Amino acid sequence: MKYFKPQMQQLVKDNRELHDRLKELMADMDLQKNYALKALYHAEVADGGRYQQDYQALDHLFK
Repeated sequence: MKYFKPQMQQLVKDNRELHDRLKELMADMDLQKNYALKALYHAEVADGGRYQQDYQALDHLFK
């Protein structure tokens, strides 16, 4: 599975828990939004992560 920024942004927008987690990462690690999104992808989506199916369901919107 490959990281796509627009797809990840939509997933975060649709999911309040991920949105809050993104804000935490940005504050705690002092990351810019782009880097925090990518970190969140690797932590929560990639390789069988909790939100992998939700992320894959967005494929049809971005293809």
